[in-house]
Amino acid sequence: SYVVRSKDDLDQRLALAADKLVVIDFYANWCRPCNVIAPKLEELANHYSDRAMVLKVNVDENEELTEQYNVTSMPTFVFIKGGEVVELLVGCITAKLVKLMEKYIEG
Repeated sequence: SYVVRSKDDLDQRLALAADKLVVIDFYANWCRPCNVIAPKLEELANHYSDRAMVLKVNVDENEELTEQYNVTSMPTFVFIKGGEVVELLVGCITAKLVKLMEKYIEG
């Protein structure tokens, strides 16, 4: 996974993703559920590295992006396919995260 530094950085990453699934993980260092689900997210990022791009956004360092995607609680996972937001997952729900990644990658 890649830690996004700014809105421009995110825009460049989304352009690079082309037709891959993009999962943006909005997290905070102080968020315990974020830390709990992080290893599973890394595992999924590695497993699907050829078909998905996992990006991480620290909400405390990127207020503009946090507001743009209407993130109010962490973790929030934003699923983007073909430049469009296709799904939002709020909370540390590992099984749902896995299922959604499979759904949008396998088609």
